[in-house]
Amino acid sequence: MFTGIVEVLGKIINLTQENDNLHLTVESSFTEELKIDQSVAHNGVCLTVTSIENKNYTVTAIKETLDKTNLSSLEIGDIVNLERGMMMNARLDGHIVQGHVDQTATCTQIQEQNGSHIFTFAYDSTLNNVTIEKGSITVNGVSLTVVNSQRDSFSVAIIPYTYEHTTFKCLKEGAIVNLEFDVIGKYVQRLLDLRS
Repeated sequence: MFTGIVEVLGKIINLTQENDNLHLTVESSFTEELKIDQSVAHNGVCLTVTSIENKNYTVTAIKETLDKTNLSSLEIGDIVNLERGMMMNARLDGHIVQGHVDQTATCTQIQEQNGSHIFTFAYDSTLNNVTIEKGSITVNGVSLTVVNSQRDSFSVAIIPYTYEHTTFKCLKEGAIVNLEFDVIGKYVQRLLDLRS
């Protein structure tokens, strides 16, 4: 379980394909605090630490994960948002995030507004995921508030701190991002689907 509050940025230093699996080696400032079998969210994708060496650690993404997220497009040198699992005695500063990406979206517009930024994303609405105005959404592992909720798109407002301390500063129009929709909203949508 995560909160969507990015702790640090990590750098992809190696990618190794093994059959359908992809091993990602990441350099981060909190590697020395990690343990084998610990969960870390990478751009919102929960992956298990399998090895640790100095400032680097390795995780493995299976085919299912690669098919449903943007991890398959990562290249050596890319920067990713990192968050360790939440502690039960800590404040929930973001929202409840499972680290299970529902689908990807495409960044269709980036607008600068006097220091802040508005990012707009389009997604496939046929998968029955929904956003609501002022509701929560996770984009590449970052807990955000939805603005301009539409059937197949939404926007988020990014404050300067978030812009500088996450991969939002690297995003370009056309970029593919991971989305995790609000878990409460997903249960409500499922209940409505069962009643119809």
